[in-house]
Amino acid sequence: MTALSFTARTPDDVLALVPVVLGFAPRDSIAMLTFGAGHPFHARVDLPADPAELPEVVDLLLAPARQHRVRQVLFVVYSDDAGLARRAVRLLERAFAEGGIEVVEALRADGERWWPAIGTRAGVPPWGVPYDVAAHPFSAQAVFDGRVLHGSRDELRGTLRADDRLVAGVVAALPGVAGDPPDAGWVRALVERHCRDGTLPAAAEVARLLRGVLDPEARDAVTALLCRATAREHVGFWTEVVRGSPDQLLPAPATLLALAAWQAGNGALAWCALDRCFDVDEDYPLAGLVARLLTEAMPPEAWDELREAR
Repeated sequence: MTALSFTARTPDDVLALVPVVLGFAPRDSIAMLTFGAGHPFHARVDLPADPAELPEVVDLLLAPARQHRVRQVLFVVYSDDAGLARRAVRLLERAFAEGGIEVVEALRADGERWWPAIGTRAGVPPWGVPYDVAAHPFSAQAVFDGRVLHGSRDELRGTLRADDRLVAGVVAALPGVAGDPPDAGWVRALVERHCRDGTLPAAAEVARLLRGVLDPEARDAVTALLCRATAREHVGFWTEVVRGSPDQLLPAPATLLALAAWQAGNGALAWCALDRCFDVDEDYPLAGLVARLLTEAMPPEAWDELREAR
């Protein structure tokens, strides 16, 4: 996917930029934009309803910012609760200042209006400033570039829900692929062909593929195909496979989708894919590795080194 470049000069620009970089419009969240690092990144965490849990959230954001030597950050707290947002930003500002990172701006937004997260600002009334992300040029440019902007994280997760019709077709095909599972060469060739041609696998192919990637050697043969240049095609392929996978065979394809989404620069989709994996097997080893890559905000370029090391 082509990298987009935006220059945000106003709060409206920032509020339009966040859904573009995340892929969805956050709710009850803290979004963080980073600047000045060798590999700038953007992150989102859930805003807890219990203020006692805020220090843990602060640590989740601070750790990767320090690891990547970020110089400046901007926060947007998405919440109807002004007091909770204010408390969160005070903790963030204190922790990031101690870590040598400047907080250049902190806003609160509720999806329709925005306010400074702390204090007041000239020209901003107590009832906030209306904003419309959908009408912003950043959103239009993202759509023109082929990026899908979802209305919420739940809406994004919904794109990975099991499709009953697809699952039924795969389950019906499984008895026909009993016996010796396909080898790594067949698995790799199938994935490579469909990603190259932009085609989707038939139920019988998915059934055999799911049996194949139960073998770590065959699964890893697929990871060797992943790179930034072809990541978008792999996302499309593995999304279809995930939607057609019965639960007991889901961890491998869901994790491969997460890897592809990370390579495509879509961390939100990667987390949603991992959620589907962890719902079935919270200890799946490769999924744990991908979760660590995402938590530490590792750039997709790191995959080449990791692939060689593995």
